[in-house]
Amino acid sequence: MNKKEVAHIRKQFKLDHDLLSLYDILNVYVMKETNEIYHWERLPFGLVDREKQELYMGNFKKLLTGELDHKLFELKFQDEAEEPAKVMLHQGLITGDPEEWQDLMLLLVDRMLADTKYEKDTVITFVRGQYHRPTKARNEANEESEKNETFAHQFILCSVNSTEQQRKHLMFDYVEKEFKYSVIVDPIVKLSSPEQGFLYPSVTDNYSDINRVLYCTGKSNYPDPQFIEQVLNAESSITAMEERAYFEDIVKEIAGEHLDSTTIAQVYEQIQQVIEDGQGEEEPATLDFKDVERVLKVSGVEDVTAEKVERAFETIIDDRNYEMKAASVMPKFTTKSIKIETKVATISVSPQDLRYVKQVNYQGKRCIMIEVDEDVVIEGFTLSTEEL
Repeated sequence: MNKKEVAHIRKQFKLDHDLLSLYDILNVYVMKETNEIYHWERLPFGLVDREKQELYMGNFKKLLTGELDHKLFELKFQDEAEEPAKVMLHQGLITGDPEEWQDLMLLLVDRMLADTKYEKDTVITFVRGQYHRPTKARNEANEESEKNETFAHQFILCSVNSTEQQRKHLMFDYVEKEFKYSVIVDPIVKLSSPEQGFLYPSVTDNYSDINRVLYCTGKSNYPDPQFIEQVLNAESSITAMEERAYFEDIVKEIAGEHLDSTTIAQVYEQIQQVIEDGQGEEEPATLDFKDVERVLKVSGVEDVTAEKVERAFETIIDDRNYEMKAASVMPKFTTKSIKIETKVATISVSPQDLRYVKQVNYQGKRCIMIEVDEDVVIEGFTLSTEEL
């Protein structure tokens, strides 16, 4: 599943969208004290108040928002799982009986409660429906409806949301003309910030892949292994943060702990070039040990050999054939900047400008020197230039 496919699905979740149909919604309220189901409710989505529908749509869209391998993970189901979730989800997908779908989803909730203690009252929401994806781009001159040329995908989506107690308020009563103290004990369901969830099945090349599920976490780079393994019976996935750590350790294994800023800048420029060369491809650009060897050599790292890089892959990852996603190893992928953190300041620099940053020894003290081609202005004042 690539980011374009995820983006297409996410865009469907809005009211009155002609390519999306939602059939049923099931809400399950779990009490934190007992960790048991306090109440559940299933309704045809069309019978839900329109204001509530809008809130749910926002929640589903938020759940599917984020970068792949950061907040969204396409996972393969385990082959050896007993009573696999894949079977329950597939049966729930194809059944035309809302009660059977409801019972299957409640079985999944039982799994969620088995080994997890929720810190707050929690609402688990399931929705089932179908969305369509056009087989080709919309042609405004074509009078034939694009619905006649679409791939139809049935799906089940699950969102796990915590609750919070409402704050106490001072209110003014217009009728009585007096100030009143307001105490509302009903909890608020935090639909704007889902904790985690999933979309089943995954989609690859416009085809539903019933052997994979898209897992969504609310906290970037921190998927819930218990939910993945025990509830979904899926194989764990490497996060972008973990792949970046792999890359850093591999480079240190080959080149040592110390690199100058020009070399570091060259390394990330080369990786950025790999990403740009792979744009337009269905699969994201990756780096194997041969690619890493080339990147380090071109960047000026000395004594780099294929044997050294291959051995580093074996030492760090325990897999010489492992391929890292190039985008994952880029620093601060979402902002495309490198943070230089010291006790005095934090400086953000783009990888291509890192060559202008040096660590120097000045009067026995380590200092950061940044080359600039114009005067530096601080709070309206131009910084005076000192000769070293």
